[in-house]
Amino acid sequence: MLENYGYIALFLMVAVFFAAFLLLLPVALRQFKIVPRKPNPVKNTPFECGMETIGRSWVQFNFRYYFYALLFIALDVMAVFLFPWAVGLRQLGTFGFVAALIFIVIISIGYVYAWRKKALEWK
Repeated sequence: MLENYGYIALFLMVAVFFAAFLLLLPVALRQFKIVPRKPNPVKNTPFECGMETIGRSWVQFNFRYYFYALLFIALDVMAVFLFPWAVGLRQLGTFGFVAALIFIVIISIGYVYAWRKKALEWK
């Protein structure tokens, strides 16, 4: 039973080593002069599309952008769940088909609810 914990410890050690390696790699490359460092005042100036900003540079986005991003992610997750089902439909048979239909119906009810609450309208 303890040998299973050995694999976990080995995995954690590799993960910590990999993270430390990726953090220290740029420092080491700069010390060995592999990565060039040529500071320039022009490189350090702030810019936006090549022009100096006029007014405030902090702009708050409308929350609807985030809502549509979440909606897009939900559709992607739905596609990820439905793709294996579509590939193995012949092996799953009627039970798999009914399970996928139930999944689609639940997702559709959620979208209809959001549509009725006018959450999908752009104002």
